[in-house]
Amino acid sequence: MKILPPMRFLPMLALFLTGFSYAQVSVIGELSQDRDTQPGESYSGTITIKNDSNEPQEAKIYQTDYLFFSNGTNSYGEPGSHPRSNAPWVTFSPSFVTIPPQSTVTVNYTVIIPPNTTERTLIGSYWSMLMVEGIPKGSPESSGARDKKAEMGIMQMIRYGIQIASHIANTGTCKIEFKNPKLVANDKGGSVFQIDIENIGDLGIRPDVYLELFDEKGVSQGKFPGIRYRIYPGTSVRESIDVSAAPKGKYKALVVVDAGGDDIFGAQYDLQF
Repeated sequence: MKILPPMRFLPMLALFLTGFSYAQVSVIGELSQDRDTQPGESYSGTITIKNDSNEPQEAKIYQTDYLFFSNGTNSYGEPGSHPRSNAPWVTFSPSFVTIPPQSTVTVNYTVIIPPNTTERTLIGSYWSMLMVEGIPKGSPESSGARDKKAEMGIMQMIRYGIQIASHIANTGTCKIEFKNPKLVANDKGGSVFQIDIENIGDLGIRPDVYLELFDEKGVSQGKFPGIRYRIYPGTSVRESIDVSAAPKGKYKALVVVDAGGDDIFGAQYDLQF
């Protein structure tokens, strides 16, 4: 199972030292690393961090949980605070790196899946986040600023989140709910069909989503694609499907969420625009 990340990086505002310079680091490769596995197994992976500048750069690596919702909110909880967090299974090293100019360093991690017990049987998908955050020169965390007097100021930091997901093979069910369907206008005066899709099953999915419109005679007026978001158990996304290209009129709208195999879900709505 391959689940792609919904974001590339996370901006943060913080009060820190004045006179800083941005840490110019980036993460090479996919920002989600997924593995089908079994209870009692273990596996390893790597994260490659690149220094894009001509001077040494520092970065720190740490864990969080991660949830996201259709209203646009995200939660980066304490590692292990969510029932489907695999953060307690993940160890990584190092937690602080200094990257030479125009070079890369590697962070290694290992995931040890616990065995099933009478108290807990592992089913479906479990995930957490490894954060890579560049440390600006002059900030309190920078090794070169430890003996300097702090001054207050505002700065922006960039951090990358790498999702580490463990999918217990051949377990779990795929199930979703459709919520809050509505037709809204876009900034060009066209029509957009919005609907929230919530994962209420056990498995992380990245489904194909589309809306098909049928006129009053039952003739299809075309399929309008959505975005292939990832949706983990207990999370939700909002699809906004532009239907401006369809002629104005009354329609039966069929929303299809195709998660692969037999896992296809649909809902029908009456639309007029």
